[in-house]
Amino acid sequence: MSLTVCVGGATGWTGLPLCKEILQAQDMNLVGAVSRSRADENLGKILDQPNVDLKIQESVVEALTTAPDVYVDFTGAEAVKTHVLEAVNKKIHVVVGSSGLSDQDYEEIHQAALQNRVGVIACGNFAISAILLQRFACEAAKFLSHWEVIDYASALKPDAPSGMARQLGFRLSQIRKPEIPFPIQKTVGLVESRGATLNEMQVHSIRLPGYVIGMEVIFGEKDERLSIRYDAGASAAPYLSGILIAIRNVSGCLGLVRGIDQFLPSNK
Repeated sequence: MSLTVCVGGATGWTGLPLCKEILQAQDMNLVGAVSRSRADENLGKILDQPNVDLKIQESVVEALTTAPDVYVDFTGAEAVKTHVLEAVNKKIHVVVGSSGLSDQDYEEIHQAALQNRVGVIACGNFAISAILLQRFACEAAKFLSHWEVIDYASALKPDAPSGMARQLGFRLSQIRKPEIPFPIQKTVGLVESRGATLNEMQVHSIRLPGYVIGMEVIFGEKDERLSIRYDAGASAAPYLSGILIAIRNVSGCLGLVRGIDQFLPSNK
C-alpha cells in the first residue's frame, strides 16, 4: 500500500525536486502540493510530466483536505510551526525540513503529536553528510570539552542560527555543555562578537553570497584543535534520500524525533 504524501513549499528549491522523487517512488503517492506563489497551477506542467494532474493549493489547510498519511513541510521559518500543528491536529504524520523552530517550539509540537498519537521527524539538514557531521561531533564532545560552531548560509537566509545549528546544539546539550573559561558576558568590547549562545554553546552565523548552507564545529584543547565541517553544493539533490527515509519511517514514530540517524541503514 502506497504512502500518500502532501508537500508544503512544493515549488521551492527543495520542494520541487522532492515532488519529482515522490512521484517516481513506487511506494508513495503525491496527493497534495502547496505553493502560494504558484497556486492553482498544475504541478505536472511545472515538472514537464504530462501524466501528472495535480492542482497546487495556496494553503496547507486546503491541501490537507486530501487527508495524506504524511505532510512534508519545506515552507518558511515564519509559518512552519503553524503548518506542522495544523497537520498534527488532523492526526497526520509530519516531516519537518523548514528551519526557524526553537527547542520550545519542538516541545510544543512533541506534546501535540503525543496527544494525537502521530509521529513527527524534524531534521535541520537531511543530507547524509550533514547527518554524519552531527554524529561525529557528538562523538567528539564525549572526549573534548571546548567547542564553538560556525553556521554558514546564503545572504538571503532570514533565520539564524540555522535549523542545522539548532539541531546540533540540542544534540550536543544531551552529552554535555562546553567549557567556556572566560565568561562571555565579561567580554571587553562588543559582547555580540562572541556569537549567540545556543544550548550554552557559542554559534557564529555567517550570511554571505556564495554559500548555500554549511556548518563547522571547532573543538579546542591544549595544544590541539579538531575541526569538522560540512558544505552544501548548489542543488538540493543531497537532501532527497534523507527526506525519503524520513517519510518512510515517520508513521512508526510516536511524538517528535529530531534527526534521522536511527533510520539510516547499518553497515554492521
